[in-house]
Amino acid sequence: MAVKVRQRKGKPGWWVVIDHKKGRKSVNVADKATAERVAKGIREQLALGKFNLGKPEPRPFDNYYRAWLDSYVRTHCKESTYVSYEVAFRRHLEPYLGNRDLREISRQDTKQIVATMTEKKLSRSTVRATLAPLREMFNHAIEDGHVVSNPAANVLKRSRVEDGSKQAADFLTADELALLLGTCTEHFPRWHPFVFLLARTGMRLGEATALEWSAVDFNGRFATVHQAHSRGQLTSPKSGKTRRVDLSQRLVEVLRTLHLEQRKAA
Repeated sequence: MAVKVRQRKGKPGWWVVIDHKKGRKSVNVADKATAERVAKGIREQLALGKFNLGKPEPRPFDNYYRAWLDSYVRTHCKESTYVSYEVAFRRHLEPYLGNRDLREISRQDTKQIVATMTEKKLSRSTVRATLAPLREMFNHAIEDGHVVSNPAANVLKRSRVEDGSKQAADFLTADELALLLGTCTEHFPRWHPFVFLLARTGMRLGEATALEWSAVDFNGRFATVHQAHSRGQLTSPKSGKTRRVDLSQRLVEVLRTLHLEQRKAA
């Protein structure tokens, strides 16, 4: 029993060569890293006695994707990621790929999904959000030894035309911001501290709504961002990392006043 990764003279790519029970099978893979992942997955299957050089058992896309969602994504990713991956599957991937065998899904199939979504005038960000879980799922299928290549890899490459067509962020000018804050002070005083916090720190909306007084250091003039609201749940920040946000003297005064008011009202 042996699984080796090698190149063959005069032939492109890398090869995974399997010798098992007097049988031999070779699989051509584009690059060495992928070949090593495939070989690792096959070795693990051999060790468990689950690998057979004969006709492989069917592995429907829809069943594998659902199992991957529940076994990996749900336990290793944020709930918001799980939801977005499930939506991508239900709306765009399952209708096209259905119960087709993983080994039969080609790069052309992935391109057709992109074309179909584009014809429906869906945004490029939506297309990317659909391809992301498909690409990740196939990476796991490669590591598990079920497929030898990823049909979703590099399908939607960033182009120079796309980069050039992106609109620059439209920030408020100093006068516009002053008008917004003045309007809050006059007509919506309850919301002024919150809007002022967003304006002065650049915190994301979910981070600001999840900020607690215990995370605010009035003397040090900073706030520690370690959580955020996402889809109705409390989770870690988008970056997954805790960070410190500096507070201006004026913002500290506004927040301190609000804090005292809330303590008196409690």
